[in-house]
Amino acid sequence: MSQHHHQQRFGPVALIRTLTWLRLCAIVGQSGAVLVCAWIMHLDIPLAPLLIGIDLLAVFAVLAAWRLHQSRAVHEWEVVGHIAFDTLGLSYLLYFTGGASNPFITLLVVPIALSAAALSVPAILSVAIFAGLAYLLLLRWYVPLPMPSYAEGFSLHVAGMGVNFLVTAMLLAFFIHRLARAVRLQQMEVQRVRERALRDEGILAIATQAAGAAHEMNTPLSTMRTLLPEVRREHPTDGPLSDDLALLQDQVERCRTILREMVAFGQAQLSQEPERATLAAFLHGCVERFQLLRPEAELDLQVDEATDGIVLRTPPGLRHALLNLLNNAADASAMRDSQAVQLQVLRQGHWLELRVRDHGPGFTPTGAPAVLGQTGKQAGLGIGLALAEATAERLAGELTASNTDSGAEMCLRLPLATIAEH
Repeated sequence: MSQHHHQQRFGPVALIRTLTWLRLCAIVGQSGAVLVCAWIMHLDIPLAPLLIGIDLLAVFAVLAAWRLHQSRAVHEWEVVGHIAFDTLGLSYLLYFTGGASNPFITLLVVPIALSAAALSVPAILSVAIFAGLAYLLLLRWYVPLPMPSYAEGFSLHVAGMGVNFLVTAMLLAFFIHRLARAVRLQQMEVQRVRERALRDEGILAIATQAAGAAHEMNTPLSTMRTLLPEVRREHPTDGPLSDDLALLQDQVERCRTILREMVAFGQAQLSQEPERATLAAFLHGCVERFQLLRPEAELDLQVDEATDGIVLRTPPGLRHALLNLLNNAADASAMRDSQAVQLQVLRQGHWLELRVRDHGPGFTPTGAPAVLGQTGKQAGLGIGLALAEATAERLAGELTASNTDSGAEMCLRLPLATIAEH
């Protein structure tokens, strides 16, 4: 998860978005309160200075909304500046409407509460000190709020306190709920990243063991490759033994070929150089390799016509991810005495979908996410789907699992912007 995306979810950016909505609500509420006091309650308030202050706040709201759409990162002290301007605007309006005697003076607490949910301690102290100074100044300097002759001053003050309590409660409940939700989303994202890191660590450990095993196996395989022809020459008349030795020699050559492919794959991974090939050539290579590995499987390949002309910049892990899915599908079908495996290739807009279906028992009803790390097979290393999922995430795609009428389906969905030539 990038730092920019992280800030979008929580922190200064989340708070500045909250302040933007709060500022719009304040402009509407302040305009309505001023007009009600001047036109309905007929209070002798300085209407022109109050409207000028609200207009300045509206201009700042437009500039702040424009700032949110800029690519430059939002820093914490920039948010403090926004809060300071909002506090200054509210203090300006309170100055002309009774100062600290105005029941809406407690709205100065709202920016402190919001900053406490998203900013650091120095920034919170700065906001609190600024709001406290504004409160102290309004205790000494202000324009008294004129009271109408028909209303009792204390009862009007109590009514204002009731309205102020309602407004403060609604603002705090709504906006702090939004910030708390951002915190929960961030925690969920951190948990997903931690689980992904643990899975990648396990994959790396397996790869390290595989590299060590490949290096150690090369010596005994070379010895066997040297001795087997000599043994065959020593027993030229023993037909059954000669056939067995020839079979062993073929298996040794196959093991050496697999080791060479492992080394080539590792070098390709380190170089990060993608292989350029048409989609048809890539699929042909995968199908040919799968049929060599699983000659008993009956693979049904279905390619959508919309995929014609696609040239892939195939990363090294994509072929192995598809082979893992096909191999798992063959194992699942074999659990029901079937050899059928289906590979369907589709283009959905800007996405390429590789759908692998089997005729096995399907996945358990525990849900797709629990399925991605396990196949339910009694044999095998159990890492095929984990490797395929890691490859999908590395290519900005996804791997999903679902049940069908005949078995299960794994869908490897990849963006063409990542894997195809433009």
